[in-house]
Amino acid sequence: MAIESRKTLFWLGDSQRRVRDFPGDVRDEIGYALYKAECGEGHSSAHRMKGINAVEIVSDYDGDTFRGVYTTKFEDAVYVLHCFQKKSKKGAETPKPDLDLIKKRLQVAKLHYEASKKHESENQS
Repeated sequence: MAIESRKTLFWLGDSQRRVRDFPGDVRDEIGYALYKAECGEGHSSAHRMKGINAVEIVSDYDGDTFRGVYTTKFEDAVYVLHCFQKKSKKGAETPKPDLDLIKKRLQVAKLHYEASKKHESENQS
């Protein structure tokens, strides 16, 4: 039996605290979708976001919509960029303040990943 290879999961900003405040069923769905992303697989409630290198998990619960956004842009890491309850009633569009935060955290993830790779290569020398 082969041992499955999983990517490392990193939570940025207040994402982990926010998801802990979500209803249990929503936490379970987002958690399982993130686990599948760590294993290199997709989840039925996870969809690529247009225009940015991120994936959005959409979970509906009791008339409310909750979202978790992550990126698998990096070879061996998954970064959770943002988790939030969508309050806008304007369709499925991600609100601009949340989109701006996601883009900012995507840059933070890139810097973190590059620094960790640099640190790894220095330690191997």
